[in-house]
Amino acid sequence: TASSWISVLEASYIVFLLKPHYRNFNKRLVKTPKLYFCDTGFAAWLLGIRDPEQLSFHAQRGALFETLVATEFLKARFNQGMQSNLYFWRDSKGLEIDLVLEEGEALKPVEIKSGQTYVPEFLTSLEKWRELSGRPDLPAMLVYGGEKEMTMRKIKVLPWKKLSAKDY
Repeated sequence: TASSWISVLEASYIVFLLKPHYRNFNKRLVKTPKLYFCDTGFAAWLLGIRDPEQLSFHAQRGALFETLVATEFLKARFNQGMQSNLYFWRDSKGLEIDLVLEEGEALKPVEIKSGQTYVPEFLTSLEKWRELSGRPDLPAMLVYGGEKEMTMRKIKVLPWKKLSAKDY
């Protein structure tokens, strides 16, 4: 069965499943896990991407970038001896948070965008999450493909190249 094969791929560290977080905020939630490849280069190869120029214009560029960042969060947590405690959150209307970091009772939403130029719309999901949670000052982070680190509307905006152990 498909689940048996996925289990083999997980045990071989070829893929990992990111499970949904079930805190519902009185919404209907999507409960199907997301599948990520542990090796972004392998995923790109399977998509037929052979050089950086192809990646620049590929339809799956954003998905590969999300895979890269999610995998870095997972590896950093494992390297620190932590449980993964990584989830995603999506409601039935399509509102999604790419990563939810769980540390005890604390939750930290992380949005991932491949765009190299920050645009305010990148924060929309994080702001809606805060509104639904009833905690407008909840720590949140946007990881994006650009170069400039900043704080916008009390959300940490961080270039993927500047992620460090303290961010995980």
